[in-house]
Amino acid sequence: MAAIFSRPFVSAFLYQLNIKKTISITLLFVAISMLISYGSTSIPFLIIIRVIEGAAFGIITTLLATLATSIIPTERTGEGIGFFGMATSLGASLSPALALYIYNSFSFQNILLLALVIILSVFCFSLFIKNIFIGKETKMDHSIIHDIFDKKALFPSVLVFFLCITFGAVFSFMGGLGEEVGLGAKISLFFFIFMFVMLLIRPISGKVFDRFGYKVLIYPSSISGLIGLLLLAVANHLFVLIAAAFFYGIGYGILQPTLQSWAVSLVAREKKGTANAMIFTGMDLGMALGSPIFGMVAGIFGYREMFGYSSICILFILVFYMFSSKNQKLEETKEKAVLIQKN
Repeated sequence: MAAIFSRPFVSAFLYQLNIKKTISITLLFVAISMLISYGSTSIPFLIIIRVIEGAAFGIITTLLATLATSIIPTERTGEGIGFFGMATSLGASLSPALALYIYNSFSFQNILLLALVIILSVFCFSLFIKNIFIGKETKMDHSIIHDIFDKKALFPSVLVFFLCITFGAVFSFMGGLGEEVGLGAKISLFFFIFMFVMLLIRPISGKVFDRFGYKVLIYPSSISGLIGLLLLAVANHLFVLIAAAFFYGIGYGILQPTLQSWAVSLVAREKKGTANAMIFTGMDLGMALGSPIFGMVAGIFGYREMFGYSSICILFILVFYMFSSKNQKLEETKEKAVLIQKN
């Protein structure tokens, strides 16, 4: 939750920041906080450290995304964000499995040591980042709302919110589904296939975005994600689980970076940081709410039924986008009619 509040904060001051120095200092700060938490058993102290690390995570990821989207050529926005998302997804997919292995084989303290080594390594690499400066489009002073919000990026951020509600449900309750349908440890195959498909599809979808735009990707990716969730709702065999991972991997792997690329392409260059912050805030809120909401649903109806209900979020994406597209076409038709009358 701390990341949710830190993202708008950093986007508000993005114009004044030295991005390279801010990333390096924040990484060093995280390393120090992890170091002083090593061996601590005080729950309140560890909660404070976790809040600090969460806020730092929100700052660093927003700045890195802004850095990436600012140096990517406009005509290759989709491809660039696809590769950027591929790297973040790889880290997010591998880290839980690695952490569980270390915890079961060694101890929790070893997880902290590995995390500290990784943070320090990233800090060293950050020293070689080429710095950029995000300047305002004019010298006029704007309100803080202007700096943390752009209505052009709102709609993609809302769509990614609904997408990530399902993501939170999937990654929180696959273990429960495995126990419910008798698949046990085989449920881990879902994550490996999901990760493989997502890594494979993202660079391809990015190139499609750059050539044809987001419109050709929204419907097929949403339908694929919907099929994946519905397959989880009827999963009773390993083959069905594999198929669900394949379809959901395609859906999420295409839809998330497409929505981010779309949001970034809608705003001015100096507002790319704002667009990224809004997209990531939507993702954080979706994942944060997905677990408790569908956890209650699973407690009442069971895990398979819960995944069936989670597919409603994908239906929301399809319905909202369909109405948005119709409204956009109507506006374009009106604008053409006005131009014809003037001529």
